[in-house]
Amino acid sequence: MYYSSQSLERLISELTRLPGIGRKTAQRLAFFILKQSDEDVERMAQAIVEVKKNTRYCSQCFNLTETDPCPICQDNKRDYTVLCVVEEAHDVLAVERLGQYNGKYHVLGGVLSPLDNSGPEDLTIQGLVARCKDGVKEVIVATNPSMEGEATAIYLSKLLKPLGPKITRIARGIPSGSDLEFVDEVTLLRAFEGRSDL
Repeated sequence: MYYSSQSLERLISELTRLPGIGRKTAQRLAFFILKQSDEDVERMAQAIVEVKKNTRYCSQCFNLTETDPCPICQDNKRDYTVLCVVEEAHDVLAVERLGQYNGKYHVLGGVLSPLDNSGPEDLTIQGLVARCKDGVKEVIVATNPSMEGEATAIYLSKLLKPLGPKITRIARGIPSGSDLEFVDEVTLLRAFEGRSDL
């Protein structure tokens, strides 16, 4: 359905470019924006402009930041000998929400994916190798349990082991509160492989 307002059509079209946003959701968002006050809409637009203008990648860990190095890399209370390797910057937020990890991070900027033409040169792997030569004792590979995440984890393990740090992988298995009958085979297999003593 097309509207007589070209501005509304343009907004809907732009919103559909966001990941996971189809035309119907874009329409709902556009109409929500139209109902907001001018001040609210200007504040939202300004936030989008500012985040694009002020945010950059940390030169050490490649996390998103407004300062370089980022606050996590600057924090001397964090253990620099332990690196948690994640796919994207939003994965850092997920680990930080736990409040249990006190090491530093390295953001790859994606995963190895031949189908998407993403190879080692497209990721921040060389920066990771350089950091592993500088006193890192353990590398925790926290890539997603997808085919690409697993391939990336194996590649990193083979690449980094000769440099000396211990290479570990986050545990994978059955989510708390789920039933075995509904768990897929790969998850169940990983749960058996990662079993621990009681």
